[in-house]
Amino acid sequence: MGKFKKGRSGNPNGRPKGVQDKRVALRSLLEPHAPALVAKVVEKALQGDSTALRTCLDRLIPPMRARDAPISIGHLEGSLSKRGEAVLDAVACGHITPDEATALVQAISAQARIVEVDELERRVKALEEKQHASN
Repeated sequence: MGKFKKGRSGNPNGRPKGVQDKRVALRSLLEPHAPALVAKVVEKALQGDSTALRTCLDRLIPPMRARDAPISIGHLEGSLSKRGEAVLDAVACGHITPDEATALVQAISAQARIVEVDELERRVKALEEKQHASN
């Protein structure tokens, strides 16, 4: 029982133009002191402060991102459902991870939408040509 109806914004017009984000205002207060603050954090880190050390390392060495490596599950053939089954079989057999399967199923789904749009375009064109020929 919230205040707002589902699917409707509590602020349909959005933030008024010219209103500055609070974070920007706070950042501008810190900016003149940035060199001294950074030096202090580095000093604390060198003295063994683990929080300061973590802050420094987080800024120097960004977290590693997952890399997508090529995978092979054979050639995906047949209907879309057969392709989906092949992906599920590959997961079940341990040939690919569930995350890899998700990516593959999304790719198959995107391909299905492309084929669908292509088919609709072809049909509309054929109908237009038939209509034009009968006139």
